[in-house]
Amino acid sequence: MTGPPAYPLALAVEDFVPVVLTAAGVITLRRFGEPGDTATAGRGRLGHRSGALIVLAGVLIGLGGLGKAGWKLIVALGGPDLPWLENLLFPLLTLGFGLLCLVLATARSGTTPRWLAWLVPLLTLACAAGALAAGRTIPLLVSTTVFCTIGGVYLILAALDRGDTLSAGLIGVQLLGFFVLSPLAARPDQSVTLQWVEQLCNTAAQAAFLAASVRLARAGRTGTQPEEVA
Repeated sequence: MTGPPAYPLALAVEDFVPVVLTAAGVITLRRFGEPGDTATAGRGRLGHRSGALIVLAGVLIGLGGLGKAGWKLIVALGGPDLPWLENLLFPLLTLGFGLLCLVLATARSGTTPRWLAWLVPLLTLACAAGALAAGRTIPLLVSTTVFCTIGGVYLILAALDRGDTLSAGLIGVQLLGFFVLSPLAARPDQSVTLQWVEQLCNTAAQAAFLAASVRLARAGRTGTQPEEVA
């Protein structure tokens, strides 16, 4: 029976950086589409309740990432293997990104699209059942990827509504990073070098997402155009 993998301490500490960037980027979006945002005129806007739901989504996403990063740090420090901490990642990411895409879709259309209202719970339950059957949480990577993609598409559309192609491109970078890096990170027995490459690329992708979130939130709060908030 093999024990937990060995991680350098620096690698384990760096794993917290993209987690913080992602959670901060999501929570920043609570100001997206507030009253006074000319780009959402005629569409749904985020009220206080929706802003609170975005904060909740950010907290869920952050807790999932912190569980995985905390597990890695404990292992790097020579502590006990706590697989339940590592296994928090995809269940909480699924819940967080599922909630986020629902709120963003509702903000754009003024009502929750029926197809999405069905997709989020059904896909979550299907992937959770698959995870239970497999004895691993990896099937929930599917639901996480789908919900992250949907939310990203709505954010790209919001950025393009404002003529903010830079923010749209930055969100595209985050989505590309998610598509490429998440399956790689889920693979066992990776070399330390490969993990460094993955984590640093993930950090750059989440920094791009945070930058886009700040631009969108600032434009939404002030009603200014992207060139005015660059």
